[in-house]
Amino acid sequence: MYRLFNTHNVRRIHEAEGLWDFRTETESYKGKLAVPSCWETIPSLAAYKGKAEYKKAFTFGGNIRLVFKGVSHTARLFVDGDFICEHYNAYTEFYADLSLPYGEHEVRVEVDNSYSEASALHVENDYYTYGGIIRPLIIEELSDAVINYIHFTPKKISSGWSASVEAEIKSLSKSDATYELRFTINGESYTLGKVHLPSGERVKVLGDFSFDGIIPYTTDEPKLYTLCAKLYGEGVVIDDLIDRVGFREIKSEGKKLLMNGEPLRLLGFNRHEDFNSLGSSVPLQAMMRDLALIKDAGANSIRTCHYPNDELFLDLCDEMGIMVWEEAHARGLSEEQMKNPNFLPQSLACVDEMIACHYNHPSIFCWGILNECSSDTEYGRSCYKALFDRIYELDSSRPRTFASNKHFRDICFDLEEIVSANLYPNWYDFKDLSTPERTVSSLIDYAEKHNGNNKPFIISEIGAGAIYGYRSETVCKWSEERQAQILDEQLTAVLSNDDVTGVFIWQFCDVRVDESRFSSRPKAMNNKGIVDEYRRKKLAFEVVKRHFTQK
Repeated sequence: MYRLFNTHNVRRIHEAEGLWDFRTETESYKGKLAVPSCWETIPSLAAYKGKAEYKKAFTFGGNIRLVFKGVSHTARLFVDGDFICEHYNAYTEFYADLSLPYGEHEVRVEVDNSYSEASALHVENDYYTYGGIIRPLIIEELSDAVINYIHFTPKKISSGWSASVEAEIKSLSKSDATYELRFTINGESYTLGKVHLPSGERVKVLGDFSFDGIIPYTTDEPKLYTLCAKLYGEGVVIDDLIDRVGFREIKSEGKKLLMNGEPLRLLGFNRHEDFNSLGSSVPLQAMMRDLALIKDAGANSIRTCHYPNDELFLDLCDEMGIMVWEEAHARGLSEEQMKNPNFLPQSLACVDEMIACHYNHPSIFCWGILNECSSDTEYGRSCYKALFDRIYELDSSRPRTFASNKHFRDICFDLEEIVSANLYPNWYDFKDLSTPERTVSSLIDYAEKHNGNNKPFIISEIGAGAIYGYRSETVCKWSEERQAQILDEQLTAVLSNDDVTGVFIWQFCDVRVDESRFSSRPKAMNNKGIVDEYRRKKLAFEVVKRHFTQK
C-alpha cells in the first residue's frame, strides 16, 4: 500500500510488490527477497554494505511509467537489459517513462548502499543506511499525455479562501496536440484551460481560484478535501491525478508561528524511519502504532529527521492533524564533507524531489535542511543559501528552517524564517551554562543578536539516553530514571519560556546507528527514544506526556 486513497481512476496502476529474484554482487547471497523491504532482514546480510541486484518479469506494454518511491541509496534501472536511468537518494521518489511493445519485460534494479565519494549525503552516521527497494514500486499505464503533478497553494482572504493551482503536463505522443485540464474540489468544477503541448515536451498551466463553504484545516479538525484533476484530449478523459489538500495557511509573524492566523505551539518528536527488525521499510500498521503512541504522549507534531519520509506516513499525519517539519537529507556534515563536488547537486536534487512529491500535504508546516552541518563557516553558509533559495523558488508558502548545533557561532540565522537549535543540557556538557533554563535563554539571546531577531524559535532536539529495562537506584547514565529526570528538567525549562515556539524531543524511538559509533552508542543504537526499538515505553514516556498534556 503506497497511499491511503486512490490516486487514479483513469490511469491504470499496479503495485509491483511480492518476491523478486535477488543476489548480492559477490553472490554471497542468492535467492528471493520481498519488495518493498530492507535486505538487512536476511540474517546473513544484517550488516551488508555494498551492491545487490533485484530482478522480476512483468507483462505490460505501451506508454509505461515505473515509479520508485524509495531505493536505498543508489539505483540503476535496466529494462530488458537496457540501461534506463540512475537515481541517488534513498528517501525521494523517481520515475522512468518507457514505450514498449506489449509482452513480458524484465525489470532489473542494481542497488548500492555503500559509502563512497559518489555518495555525499549517505555517510557513516548516527542512523543506519539500510539497503534495498525499501518503498513501493508502482507500474503505471499512460496515454498520450500525463499529468505529472498538480500543486495546490491555499490562501486565507477576507471573504474566505482562495488558492493558486499549478500543474505540469507531459506529452508522450509523437505528434503535437491540444489538451484541456480541469479539476474538481468540494463538489465544484474548475478549468485550468486548454494548452497546446508539443510532442515530447512539458508545459505548466496555472490558475487562481476562490472557494466557498470551506472548513479550514486545523490540528483539532484536520479537514481534507479531495482534488481530482482530469486531462481531456478531444473531449475524452485520457489521464487523471487525485490528491488530498487542506485549506490552511502557515506564516511566521514576529516570534509567533501562525496557522490560519492563530498562534501555533508545537509539541513534538523527532522520528527516524526505523522499526526494529524491519529497518526503514515500515508498513502501514507499524506507522499507525507509532502515531498512536505519539498522540497518546500529547504531541501535535513530528520532525522527519533527517530525510523526507514515506508519503504513506505523511498521509496519516494529514489525517490525524499532526504537523510535520519535513527535512531534506543531510546530517552532521563537516565543511570538508560539504565540499564534496557531489554534495550540492545531490542536496538540490533532494529538495527538488521532496517538494515536488509532497507539496500538497497540509500537515507539512515547514521545510528543513542540513541538520547540524557547517552553518558556522562561509562556505557552509553559501550551501545553506543555495538550498534555501531553491526551496523558496519551489514553494514560498511555507517557512524554512535548519537545526543548528553551532551554539554561539552560527552565521546563517538571517537565511531562514524560523530559528532552530539542538541542545542537550545535563546530558552533553554545556560548561558555563549550568541549568537548562540558562541554556535555552542564552541561545535565544544569541539568535536575537545575530540576525535571528524577531523570529519564531524552536528547540529542534532535546533529550537524553536510556537503555530500556535498565533501572538503577543511583540514577546513573543510561538508566531509565536518569533519562526521565533530565527530560523533566529540560521540558520544565523549555515550556516555561514564552519565546519558545515549539520543542521536538530527541527522539521518539531508539534506532540503529553505524557501528563506528559504538563507543558512545550502547548496542550500536541511538538510545534516546522515549520508547525502544520495539515501542516499549520507558519511564520518560510518562514524563513527556505529563508536560505535553498539562494545561
